[in-house]
Amino acid sequence: MKIGIYPGTFDPITHGHLDVLQRACRLFDNVIVAVAENAGKGPFFSTEERMKLVEENLTNIPNTTVMTFSGLLVDLAKQEGAIALIRGLRAVSDFEYEFQMALMNRHLASEIETILLMTKEGYNYTSSSLVKQVAQFGADISKFVPANVNAALRAKLGS
Repeated sequence: MKIGIYPGTFDPITHGHLDVLQRACRLFDNVIVAVAENAGKGPFFSTEERMKLVEENLTNIPNTTVMTFSGLLVDLAKQEGAIALIRGLRAVSDFEYEFQMALMNRHLASEIETILLMTKEGYNYTSSSLVKQVAQFGADISKFVPANVNAALRAKLGS
């Protein structure tokens, strides 16, 4: 069974994340969506809220599971028997960071590959941070996030 891990903060999950996930699911028998606890990053949603928002969007993607993690991603990959880490690229500017991470992960666990998938055209300028920022000013974000995320953001922002 080929297992891939798609890690991220997913604060919140966007259509771009889901696009990368759906394509990764065609490559692997199972894809673990690994929600990073990342308390140091000051997430807008709690770990539990992010998990729930992710899980609610996986009902039509059968070969996925969701879990949280803290610590080194390669340790989680080894623990779960994953052969690859899946990362999404939106633009060239993402490449340098992802390249550094891939090289460090290879140093830490050479048996685990990093797969970089480019997001579908139309999502390349969308990020969780930008979505939250725009939502705070009352703009319509429904094109960028699933309905449950849109509702959760509106509820949390009181709009």
